Order: sequence, then structure tokens, then C-alpha cells
Amino acid sequence: MEWIKLGKIFDPGDHSAALGGGEFAKSPQALILADCIRIYFCTQTRSANGKYISRSYFVDFDKALKKTLAVAAQPVVSLGRLGEFDEHGIFPFNVLAYEGRVLAYTSGWSRRSAVSIEMSIGLAISEDGGVSFVKHGAGGPIMTIAQNEPCLVGDAFVQHLNGTFHMWYIFGDRWVRPTSGAAPERYYRIAHATSDDGVNWQRDGMPIVEAASANECQALPTVVFRDGRYHMYFCFRDAFDFRTNKSNAYRLGYAYSDDLQKWHRDDSRGGIEPTDGAWDSDMLCYPNVFTCDDTVYMLYNGNEFGRHGFGLAKLVTT
Repeated sequence: MEWIKLGKIFDPGDHSAALGGGEFAKSPQALILADCIRIYFCTQTRSANGKYISRSYFVDFDKALKKTLAVAAQPVVSLGRLGEFDEHGIFPFNVLAYEGRVLAYTSGWSRRSAVSIEMSIGLAISEDGGVSFVKHGAGGPIMTIAQNEPCLVGDAFVQHLNGTFHMWYIFGDRWVRPTSGAAPERYYRIAHATSDDGVNWQRDGMPIVEAASANECQALPTVVFRDGRYHMYFCFRDAFDFRTNKSNAYRLGYAYSDDLQKWHRDDSRGGIEPTDGAWDSDMLCYPNVFTCDDTVYMLYNGNEFGRHGFGLAKLVTT
């Protein structure tokens, strides 16, 4: 596959007031509307104790993705209450238009004392075209840790295909201290679940994409159907020393499938790499692939996990 990078299209620093002073524009996710493309993303702001809190906003672009039309005036969904699974943030925020509503599959974050975070997947629903969302039921998660998925269930990407909901997501299998006394780091891999109603999910806790190394962590899968085949992009990094060492930082991985069951990984065919000297020179992460007017696009973050916004690429060959 071959992509042409169209450059960075959104910088949160240009919209700080609208975003409540939030930094970052993480995990851009597209929703195709009749007159625009709405892109949801997650900001981060510092709480009183200095820890980050993640909230979800959107920006509307014209269909050519060249002109910013509007930025949400407030977060699109509320954070959890005291002690709830999404008390300390929502990131990422995946959207799916279905039967006149917009479904949002959220990754809720909460802090723990021994490790930095725990995650579960929630569901929120919009009845106003994706402007605002209300949490499903009492607001608890629809997927959380299980016997074969002991930590960090999140990063859902959902599609409705041939009458069945399919979710690609990640789960963690362990936390590890790289050295004695160091902060714990996490391992996580991509898995798959199915559902008849988008709420109740069947899963087996088995990784579906081969790891390229023993220390690999995989995140944020996105799937598109093109030319008779399913194509998955995701990001991967080393479990350790990934924040400032660009050789261990996030890159984009690629896998393909003909049946949604078996995935064949071949990163060499992904067709998109960092650009020297640019805003994405050291890192590529959090991809979202979508089709608009028969053109396939990819939204993604660059250096520093989306601190400087998100960019756009267009598929030119398959």
C-alpha cells in the first residue's frame, strides 16, 4: 500500500481556548456526515495533583479535509464520577454511525496506587448527530478485565459487517518493572470480539496479530475493507524506553485478512513511515483509516503522542 502524506491538519495549540486549555489532540477518529467530516480527538489537561485528565472533543472539516469549520465548545461526553472506570479520562473515542444514532466506544482510564492506570471499554450514544453523547445504562463499562485479559482492556475500534458487530481492541497481560525501583511499564496486544447488539461481546482473550519482538506493545487497531480484503493498521512500540528514544517509539504496523479470522502481518507493505525533520520525524501513532467518497484516508499522530496535533495521509495504491 502507498500513502501520500498531506501534512498536519490540526494543532491543538491553535484552539487552546476552545479546548479548555487542553494539550494534545490524541487519537483522531473520523465520522462522515452529510456536509462535513467530524473528527473526534482527546485532549489532556493537568489536574490539581499534576496528573493528566483526558477529555474528548471534535473538529469539523469540509469534505476535502482542507478547511476547519468548527471546534466543539465543550467535551462531548462527561467523565466518570468518583471511583468509576472513566473517572480520570477517556482516550481514545471511537465512533460508529448505526441506525440513525452515533455509537461511541470509549476507553475509560482510572488511576491505581501500584500502577499508573487501568482501562475498560464503555459505550456512549448520541441522538443529535454526534454533538453530544450520553453513557449507556448506568455508565459502567461494557467490556473490562477478564480471566484471560487481566488488565488494560481498551482501544476499541468497532465496525458493523454483514449483520455482526466486530471489535478490535487491546488487552494487557502484565506490568513489569524494567529495573528494581523503576516505574512499572505495561505489555498489551490486539484481540477481537463479536456482538449481535453492540453491547454484549464474545471474546476469547487471544492475540490476533503476531508480535515482531518479545517486548512489543500493540495499540489502536483500525480496519478498512478495500479491493476484496480487510486491511488493519495499528501502532506498536517497545515496552521500555519509548518516550524519548525514537528507536523504541511508536511506528505503524500493517496486517491483512481475507476472512476476519486470520491476520497476516507485513509491516513492509504498510507504506507510511516517519519524515525526517518533520512533526512526525520520531513517532507515528494512533492511526484511524476511513473512506470518504471512495477515497481512503488515514488520520494519525506524530511526535510526543499527539502533543502537536494530527495529520492526514491519502491512499494512492493498493
